[in-house]
Amino acid sequence: MYLRHGPRQSDRFVKPELEEKMKTETTMNETARDNCRHLAADMEKHLVRRGHVPFYAATASEALGKILSLIPAGASVGIPGSATIREIGAVEALRERGHKVVQHWDPKATAAEKLEARFEEAQCDVFLASSNAITKDGVLVNVDGAGNRVAAMCWSRGDRIYVVGMNKVCPDVAGALARVRNLAAPINAQRLSRPGHNVAPDSICRAVLITEQAPTMPDGKKSYVVLVGEELGY
Repeated sequence: MYLRHGPRQSDRFVKPELEEKMKTETTMNETARDNCRHLAADMEKHLVRRGHVPFYAATASEALGKILSLIPAGASVGIPGSATIREIGAVEALRERGHKVVQHWDPKATAAEKLEARFEEAQCDVFLASSNAITKDGVLVNVDGAGNRVAAMCWSRGDRIYVVGMNKVCPDVAGALARVRNLAAPINAQRLSRPGHNVAPDSICRAVLITEQAPTMPDGKKSYVVLVGEELGY
């Protein structure tokens, strides 16, 4: 015997045991989403205390909508190396709105153009990035190779927007550093065909930034942290 699964799907049938499994997985997914919301709500209080303006987005598409609402029309946007920002489609969406997007990840750029872009990213009206890890009490932890990304996180001209998947939440700074070095770095190193956290001339782990509070911002500028209830980035 087979059961019809869902309304208006008369041509689709599901075995009873499979339907039960799907119900269980749906419940688990809903539980995970609830856990993300509750954890994010607690983290937002810590982020405010640390000088950030936090938001929570349940999905990547919601996160993109929030980002677009935070960036004024005509603003230039600097985007460093970030899988998260590209996963949510921010580069394409910003360009469609007519923003100037500066990114050294452009595969068509020459070495000289990529170097210049690294400097220019921090001079844009908005610096849009992710974070390698974030603690439950709101500390951002990042490890960089060239140092341009962590430098801009400390000192950029405009607003800073961090988009961080809840998969990057760690219990404390020690756990965050371990996550970066043992999980994120090896994946990025493989992608770039470079050493991870080994001491080497072209290692991608050369500068560590632990942001305990949002650094002093230029007048009127803010540091936003958008927590996303999905797995994003490395």
